[in-house]
Order: sequence, then structure tokens, then C-alpha cells
Amino acid sequence: MMSPFVRRHRLAAKLRTLREEREMTADELAKGIHYSRTKISRLENAYGRPDVGDVITVLDALDVAGPEWEEIVRLARDASSKGWWDRFGDSMGSRQKLYADLEAGAATVRDYSPTGIPAVLQTPEFIDALVKLDKSNRPIRYTPARMTEARRQRQLHFLRPDGPTYDTVLDEFVILRLDVHADVMIKQLRHMVDIVSAEERLTVRFLRYNARITGGLLPKSSVALYTFPADEDPAMAVVETVTNDLVHTDPEELARYDGDYKRLQEAALAPEESLAFLSETADRLANEMRQRV
Repeated sequence: MMSPFVRRHRLAAKLRTLREEREMTADELAKGIHYSRTKISRLENAYGRPDVGDVITVLDALDVAGPEWEEIVRLARDASSKGWWDRFGDSMGSRQKLYADLEAGAATVRDYSPTGIPAVLQTPEFIDALVKLDKSNRPIRYTPARMTEARRQRQLHFLRPDGPTYDTVLDEFVILRLDVHADVMIKQLRHMVDIVSAEERLTVRFLRYNARITGGLLPKSSVALYTFPADEDPAMAVVETVTNDLVHTDPEELARYDGDYKRLQEAALAPEESLAFLSETADRLANEMRQRV
């Protein structure tokens, strides 16, 4: 499998390079083929699914031929293809669509969130609890039932036999602060332990609330780091903000996020200790529930 989103970025970089090699501006290219400057910009910046016919028109205008033409047209077809997530439209949420797209072609995924539990490891009950919290303080832009169904599909595809290697750092603050019923959190923690224990390519590292993260400033936001099997497909970092996600492909920016993630790994408990601590935390929460009854 491959990620159409990643192929769009690869296609965009290739088209931009071809134009610049010919010392042609985007305006000159647009005028020469009677396209708008906006259409050229969208192609060269990976905005939206490209039209293969438009790509062919650009290649012909740039006098690209032979094997290179064929390679780029194949790339355009990949970039314009649809994945299982597209049948959900906007009902699953734009963020989840992006993650599903990237995960479809990823070789490795590493992520950290100071505010959440990894979506690919969530239980249905935990997802329902998150939806209720999300609805309590803002209008939602997705359909809860469809979003939940899409997340389940995302989990199934992510955990497929040829799925990506996954490493996540789970922050203890999420367990301590998230307003989720204890019974739901207990089941969620045990679910994670069971899945990760059964699958060697999944790793959870638990970051204690009092862990000291050395070597620099504290990471400022949630981040997911992706690599892909094809050397030509660019590695990516997706950084979460309050309203949307920022996608980074610049090597210097990627190196910074990679360094931050490695510092988190070093500060977290080892994988075996992490699973043991998650189990102990679930047991402690269960005991506290029984004592309150």
C-alpha cells in the first residue's frame, strides 16, 4: 500500500523542480498553457488531489518525455488515487483522514501526545467518552457514529500483518487529568497492554509525570513522525495545533522533531516497565473503584 498524500508531496516537489530547472516562473507556465496561477500553485504545493490530465499538460509544456514522463504520470496516478477513508467524506474528521492516509503507506510511525491516548489503540468505550468530552465545549465537525466507525477501520488497517512499526510515548498526565470514567480508563489501559504485548512491532513507552526531559526545552505539542518504504517518498512530521495539523517535510525541521522524540524516549520508562506500570495503574484504579462502592 502507499499514501496518496505522500505521493502528492513528492509529485509537487518534482513538478516545481522541473519548472525551476527550465528557469520558468509559475506565472509563465500558467500563461503558456492557459491555466490560472492558482492551479499551478496547488499542483506545486500538494493542495488537494491532482488531476492527471493537468499534470500531463504541465509535463508537455515543460518538454518532459520518455521514461521521466512515464514515471511522473505514474506518480500522478498514485497521488490522485482514493483510499478507504475517502468513502467517509468529512464525517470522520479531516485530521483522522490525514492520519489514515499517512498510515496506509508508512513503514514506521512514532508519536507523542501530552493530551491523548493513541487513536489506533483506543477502545470503543474510550472513543465514546472522548466524543462526549469534545461535544461538551465546542461544536464538532464530524459525525460521531461515522467517526467511530472510521476509527475502527483505521485500527484494523493499522494493525494488519504488513502494517507499520509503531512506537508511542504515553504521558501519565493523560491518565491523571482526562475526565473519563475510571471504568473506561481501566479497560483502555488493559486493552493497550494486551494489544502491545501480543504484537512485537508495537511499542508503548510510559512517561511518568515527574520524568525529567533533558537536552533541551520541553516539546510544545503533539507530533507524529512517519517514514515510508520508498526512498523517494519524503519522511514527514505532523504537528497538531488547536484547529488543524501542520505537515513538515524539511530535513532540518524533521531533525528537530526527531531529536525531541528521542529525548522523550530516553525520559520514559523502558517498554517492559511501561507495560507493567500500565497494568499496575489499571489495577490501582480498579481497587479505588471498589473501595468507593
